[in-house]
Amino acid sequence: MFRLLRPLAASVTYTRWLHLLIPGAGYSVWVFISPDSPWVPMLFAVPIGLLPGMRLAEGVQAQLLLSPEDRGRADPSISTASASTWVDRWRTVLWLEMRLLLAAPVWLATVWLPVTAVELSLAAFGRSPSSEWLVPGGEPHWWFGLFVPLPLLALLSVVVVSGRLITAGARWLLGPSQVQRLTALEERTEQLLERNRIARELHDSIGHALTVAVVQAGAARAAQDPAFTERALAAIEETGRDALDDLERVLRVLRESEAPAGQRPTLVEADRLLDSARGSGAKIDADMSGPLGQVPGAISREGYRILQESLTNVLRHSGSVPVRVRIAVTEGRLELEVTNPLGDAAAAPGGGSGLRGIRERAALLGGRATTGPCEGEWRVHAILPLDGLRIAP
Repeated sequence: MFRLLRPLAASVTYTRWLHLLIPGAGYSVWVFISPDSPWVPMLFAVPIGLLPGMRLAEGVQAQLLLSPEDRGRADPSISTASASTWVDRWRTVLWLEMRLLLAAPVWLATVWLPVTAVELSLAAFGRSPSSEWLVPGGEPHWWFGLFVPLPLLALLSVVVVSGRLITAGARWLLGPSQVQRLTALEERTEQLLERNRIARELHDSIGHALTVAVVQAGAARAAQDPAFTERALAAIEETGRDALDDLERVLRVLRESEAPAGQRPTLVEADRLLDSARGSGAKIDADMSGPLGQVPGAISREGYRILQESLTNVLRHSGSVPVRVRIAVTEGRLELEVTNPLGDAAAAPGGGSGLRGIRERAALLGGRATTGPCEGEWRVHAILPLDGLRIAP
């Protein structure tokens, strides 16, 4: 019983009713003015429905009144876009015809069923009704009062059933086309890729800063040297400021701010990373060759993050050890290599997402990256093409 009455408590039931009453009222006015040509509105709906903007207008109205749960969703069941193909235009025409055909009986039921209930009430008290098409006048017939709820129940049934029918029709005829569904899927994929990229950005930047801070703090406490402690605090401060800048940029992206997110660091700023690692105790032997400033922005930014994650792994798992860094731009590609001694602490350098992120960054740019033991050392070796072509494995 309660299940049957549940639709009557839902606000969408009455917004759907309103959606049908709007064209129903206009159609009734036309029939009153020109009763001999009730088919004219149906014919007039054809050229109107072929207008591209009509699909947008009907979609917005249908989504607002028929399916309000679609608002704000990435994949709504009712589209709110102009018609881009002739198939969409003819689907809009069919929608308008369906809406008119269903609106006319709903409008009549809305007007005459309450009138019938009033007529039954008047007959129950012996008053003469306005018409005797259903209820005779004259003597009171109290038992007519028992039938008063029936027209009202019939009206509520019409409202619920017609609302569900018009909503199903809207999802069928105003729903997204295959092209729109594919476009929405591509946009969703782009959003997921962007979120994954932001997660990697946070992991690399914040992870590097925390690693440097932990190593520097531990070294300063062990050294018990005021001069060394001062240098360690300065390194922690500088690394923390860089991490805060990266965090602010990522938060701007997440908030979808109109302000520019700022330029991410590139390999031109690699000295900043190397100095930070040296300040943490690592003995860096760096060799950079080639025109780093001419490397495309996307390649240079991802190369910076690969270098950052590689140095972070060294500091986290090996500590103050000799590290060789080689960055070369030659023959249309960027090569980046970071090696350090493979000690006991580095036997399992990171079971998290850092190394996987390095390989993913290289793969997304059409290159490749290898990480793992090599001739008694731990080696990160990445090759990124500068022209966007995939490098053969």
